[in-house]
Amino acid sequence: MVTLEKIRKDMKDFLAVDKQLQFVEVMADSIGEALEDASVQLDVKPSTLQYEIVEKGSEGFMGLGKKPWKLKIYPDPASIKKVKKLASDGLFDDDELDDATETQNRDGFFVVRHFKSDIMLKIILPTGDGEQIDIKDVISEVSRQDTIDFDEDLIKKYVKSGTDNEYKTIGQYRHIPAGDVIIGIEVTKDEMKASVVVSPPSMSGSEASAEMIKRALQAQGIIEPCVDEKRVNEFVDRPVYNVPFDVAFAIQPVNGHDAYISYNFETDPKKIKAKVSDSGNINYKDWNQIQNVIAGQPLAQKILAERGKGGKTVFGRYLEATNGKDIQIQLGQNVSLDRDGVTIKADIDGEVMLINGKITVEPVKYLDSVNVKTGDVKFVGTVIIKGSVEEGYKVEATNIEINGIVDKSRLEATGNIIVRQGIFGKGEGYVKAGKSLWAKFINDTTVEVEENVIVYDSIVNSNITAMKNIVVKGKKAQIIGGHLLATQEICARKIGSPGGGAETILEVGIDPRAKKRLEELQTMQARSTKDFENIDLDIKNLEQQKKLRKKLPHEKEEKLRLLKEKCDQITIDLEQMTKEIDSIQKHLKELKAVGKVKCEDTIYSDVKIYVRDACDEFKMECKKVTVFYDDVNKLSKRGPYEPPSLQEDEPDGYSSN
Repeated sequence: MVTLEKIRKDMKDFLAVDKQLQFVEVMADSIGEALEDASVQLDVKPSTLQYEIVEKGSEGFMGLGKKPWKLKIYPDPASIKKVKKLASDGLFDDDELDDATETQNRDGFFVVRHFKSDIMLKIILPTGDGEQIDIKDVISEVSRQDTIDFDEDLIKKYVKSGTDNEYKTIGQYRHIPAGDVIIGIEVTKDEMKASVVVSPPSMSGSEASAEMIKRALQAQGIIEPCVDEKRVNEFVDRPVYNVPFDVAFAIQPVNGHDAYISYNFETDPKKIKAKVSDSGNINYKDWNQIQNVIAGQPLAQKILAERGKGGKTVFGRYLEATNGKDIQIQLGQNVSLDRDGVTIKADIDGEVMLINGKITVEPVKYLDSVNVKTGDVKFVGTVIIKGSVEEGYKVEATNIEINGIVDKSRLEATGNIIVRQGIFGKGEGYVKAGKSLWAKFINDTTVEVEENVIVYDSIVNSNITAMKNIVVKGKKAQIIGGHLLATQEICARKIGSPGGGAETILEVGIDPRAKKRLEELQTMQARSTKDFENIDLDIKNLEQQKKLRKKLPHEKEEKLRLLKEKCDQITIDLEQMTKEIDSIQKHLKELKAVGKVKCEDTIYSDVKIYVRDACDEFKMECKKVTVFYDDVNKLSKRGPYEPPSLQEDEPDGYSSN
């Protein structure tokens, strides 16, 4: 029973919803455009809007007298109520309310339509916490004065299972054709849009079905591809009478895109950023700003221009599209086109750059210095550094040329390295070259080169290995302290120090790499032999206990098993070490290198010189001497000073040529 109290409560609820309503007045060329505009202003979805027509619009004639539609648009009160309820329940954030209302908590709804002589029903099931459809409401709407009969069981079935977004026949009504809707078609002058204008049906008249609308459009010459099925179905579900409703749209032409270059590298050097570790820290030392490429590597591709795709008006008239424009590929130095004619590839190793719109590969990288601004440097070409390499940084390249000082850092090149001022290693510096090293001086540094080390001042307290020669030239030309190994010759003006104290060891006539490996193996062999002896002693003790007790506890039995396994593994390792040691020793004995140490001025006392396996330890100073190997007596000998055999000068430098 409807009571006065209930009416008051309902009126209070309606008033609360009305207070929430906001509306905007919008003027636009069509209702659809007006709704889209209002949805932006009200920050809601167009489907949740309702509107009132303030002034009806008109297309005019030939553009004259054209009048826009003026609408008063506001959100659907039911939507506002549902959103408010969901928000009060704390289910969604403000940004999620629109989507959540539609997708998670949507009430079920139904639509009853009368098409020809059939009563049709569409059921949309609720989602989430949405309200179920009350079958009484459906039957109430179906039960009109002109209804002949309907299937209540079928209605119950559809209310429960839905109709798959389609209209299903549930009964018949007394159809009077004179009361059918009248469908008119309006087409814009440019034929870009067609609308239906439908008059409402009278009692017992047929409503507008999707098929009726499509037939009306077809009868007016509107082509099928332009008909928007979604808009047609939207009108059928929610008809708007006596107002143009857009249902067909021209197929817009699609202009072809212009040809362009797709680059495989960063064209803007400012966008190259330091790497971020997994912990989120930025290592600026690992910030290599050089984009290295190798010969044959694809650098970019020309994406061909695309032909435009023509469109059609709603009457099928052709709408022309513009074809994309072609471009010419601009090539810089050391790049070329691949056989496909569109891929740009590198001809050499180097740094790829975009210079004046042209892709270029530079084999030489010029830097002012290596410091926090550059980070570590890694380059597949030649690096020329005008200044110095600061402490703690690393330079890797094919060739390296440095005009300043190298502080405690790391240099590695597959080719040559030139350091014009010198190297201060401070005990931790490291230099490795695939060919030769030139430097003014080398202090407290480890050096490994595959060819020669040429120094113009001094070598102090450094460990240097050269597969060919070590030559110190100049006025001082001295070697003080350290351990130097060369296959062929070590040459200097002075070797050692007058007061002694700095141990100076020179080795020639050997393969330095093989000698180093031999020393490593011998150290490992001694350590493994000692481990074997200790383990063997533990095994004997456990076996003695087992013999006396006839059985060991489980823990000791397991320990005995593990010790035996370890002992067997050490035995295998020792056999492999012995084989490799024998092979290296054989290689060193068969080495035909003529090793010599040549001193132009003085070799001071406490200097040790090894020529092959023979050691010559200087107890007192010696002037102008050459130390060499006597094959007959198998020992080292001293002879008159001989000039260095190596007369190689420093390279003139490197350039892109």
